[in-house]
Amino acid sequence: MTSARPTIAYLTGQYPKVSHTFIQREIEGLRALGWTIEACTVRRPNPKDVVGPAQEAEQARTFAILSAAKKPATLIGAQVAALRHDPKRWWKAVKLAWKTRPPGLKAGLWQAFYFLEAAVLASHLRAKGVVHLHNHFVDGSCTVAMLTSEMTGIPYSFTMHGPTEFFSAHWWHIGEKVARASFVAAISHFCRSQLMYFSPAAAWDHIRIVHCGVTPALYGPHQPTPAPVVTFVGRLDAVKGTPLLIEAFARVAGAHPQARLSVIGDGPERAACTARVAELGIGDRVTFHGYRNSDEVADMLRQSDMLVLPSFAEGVPVVLMEAMASEIPVIASQVAGVGELVENGVSGFTIPAGDLDTLAARIDTLLSDPDLRARMGAAGRAKVEADFDLAKEVAWLDRILGGSLAGGLPAGLRPEAGDRPHG
Repeated sequence: MTSARPTIAYLTGQYPKVSHTFIQREIEGLRALGWTIEACTVRRPNPKDVVGPAQEAEQARTFAILSAAKKPATLIGAQVAALRHDPKRWWKAVKLAWKTRPPGLKAGLWQAFYFLEAAVLASHLRAKGVVHLHNHFVDGSCTVAMLTSEMTGIPYSFTMHGPTEFFSAHWWHIGEKVARASFVAAISHFCRSQLMYFSPAAAWDHIRIVHCGVTPALYGPHQPTPAPVVTFVGRLDAVKGTPLLIEAFARVAGAHPQARLSVIGDGPERAACTARVAELGIGDRVTFHGYRNSDEVADMLRQSDMLVLPSFAEGVPVVLMEAMASEIPVIASQVAGVGELVENGVSGFTIPAGDLDTLAARIDTLLSDPDLRARMGAAGRAKVEADFDLAKEVAWLDRILGGSLAGGLPAGLRPEAGDRPHG
């Protein structure tokens, strides 16, 4: 049994989509604890990014600001409604939008769009009786959340992921957003430290660490196959370092003639990656699967022997948690908060970002030693169960939300041992 909790809204730039499945899981977890969640998105994602019946159903129940605002009358009506509801707050929101606009004419126009979107969202939240607004990511959708909060008096919070937002922290006025939020959920200690760097010291005490998590029971046990499989899961984009993985696999392919490379995901670099595979003469050893839904990814991880993620920048990738929960070792770049999840030499290997020699050597080591893979896989599973279990993270977020609405956040950066969902 769960007790009824009030209605809150979740917002992000595009929702739901395959690369943001962790947001959907978090929402589902909070709903299971009794929260009524009004899912909102600035825009609908590309249809190819909505994968599987669960995401299609979630999209059908998600409020899309830009879809609602197609008619000029809706945009004007929302502004009139906001002005009538609380003229002082509307003017304060105008001043805040001006204060936090990035430099340049084009950026100023985008800021005006965010203000218009905020009024549309404000009307929707008032109609739904929303008492709190939570946003994921700190870019444009967080600007909309901050302006909506100023316009309505509904408190807002946000989850900070990084790393790309930190590259343009002043552009997105991260410090202002942290200071005005009722709380901020950072996904790692590293992420929290960066928020502290860009924020006033007075705001540090309402930053908490809430890991993205997975449900371990949905993954594993590992099902070894006769031909060892090296797997990559992610968007085929320059930041993920997929070309580096292809080069590294080509280096070790001769020593491991049965090994295969499985690439799960899609993106702008796919054509270049497939062309390079052909140039290296390993086309019969590499399979590009495109996007797969979460159940398919879980099944493919069970039949993999390692996950490799040679990214140049990351937060704390959920796919690493999924692989570790599947009892397979991981190889990942030592960037941002990755070291808070992957212990080098225990649950896998962390490597210097961009280091092709070390990447190839680590793949070779794991392909050569099934017993090492098994030990690392067991250690990875234990780490996820202890520190990245979605149920524990949702229970912690439940406490933070409840405390925030009651006027006092729970003590501590992380939950105490043994926290579980409660009703």
